[in-house]
Amino acid sequence: MSLFVAEAFESLLRFAENHTTSLFETAYRAMAKEAVEPVKELFTDLSLYILGAETTVESAVLRFFDSLFPLVYSRLINPGITDLSEDYTECLRLTRQDINPFGHYSKDMVTELSKSLWASRMLSQALNMGTEVINTTEHAALTKECSKALVKMQYCPHCQGLTLIRPCVGYCLNVMRGCLASVSELDRQWREYISTLEYLMNEMAGSHDLELALLRIRNSVNEAILHAQLNGPQLSATVRREVKPSPDNIVQVKEVTEMQALTLTHSATLSSKRREFINYMKRSRTFYASIAERLCDGDLVMRDSSTCWNGEDVVER
Repeated sequence: MSLFVAEAFESLLRFAENHTTSLFETAYRAMAKEAVEPVKELFTDLSLYILGAETTVESAVLRFFDSLFPLVYSRLINPGITDLSEDYTECLRLTRQDINPFGHYSKDMVTELSKSLWASRMLSQALNMGTEVINTTEHAALTKECSKALVKMQYCPHCQGLTLIRPCVGYCLNVMRGCLASVSELDRQWREYISTLEYLMNEMAGSHDLELALLRIRNSVNEAILHAQLNGPQLSATVRREVKPSPDNIVQVKEVTEMQALTLTHSATLSSKRREFINYMKRSRTFYASIAERLCDGDLVMRDSSTCWNGEDVVER
């Protein structure tokens, strides 16, 4: 199920990335082609954060706006005259935080995404932890006493020629509970774990809605660009004062080819997958407490016969 949620996250991130990229295709075509890479890097960084990488939402967002500023400055505020060299572009990137061309919008985006992605990051880490626990218990070694009890339960009737007889339910439960005593002790922690997952899911569905936060990136970026354009003359004056270009820093304009219009693919909402996941996990709340019952509820025991094996002899059910 952790893979299921990871795929849902990835699908949503890709959809939000395309949604954001389409902003430049429709409103800022002059910089559309060059904006693809910064947008891609932003969502890659956000994805890594959700998966638990040693990074922050703030660093991802501010790095994006660092890369965006030279494009906005050269394509929108001062369009069509010059194309900036790599050195001059880097100077603009480095001075973006001092010049603050995007006003409060960059910090607002950090605040909103940090709240939403935190719950998703915690959920991702919790799911990974749960997977590790399940894998550990799945490969738990059986004690000698347990192995002997299982052999006796399954094969001792064969020694008497009773190849079709199967263990009684009560006998099976006693053997399995003895074998799984250490595993069943995880019941309390497992119930708490499920409650934690439910809490994180509710956080994601409430004020920390990941889906809405990611889809609002497009609008936040648009507001930031509009703010920079509105203050274009002041920004140009500040840049000329702060960043002194040398003759080599200005080169001839290169024609920017337009990208084909992006068609956004429909993405299944995370909320529906979230509900499906938490309902599945709720059903497993008693997994460790009832694991013996689950094992003795299948083909292991005799269900359709009036007799069964009790460990010593064949008895009436």
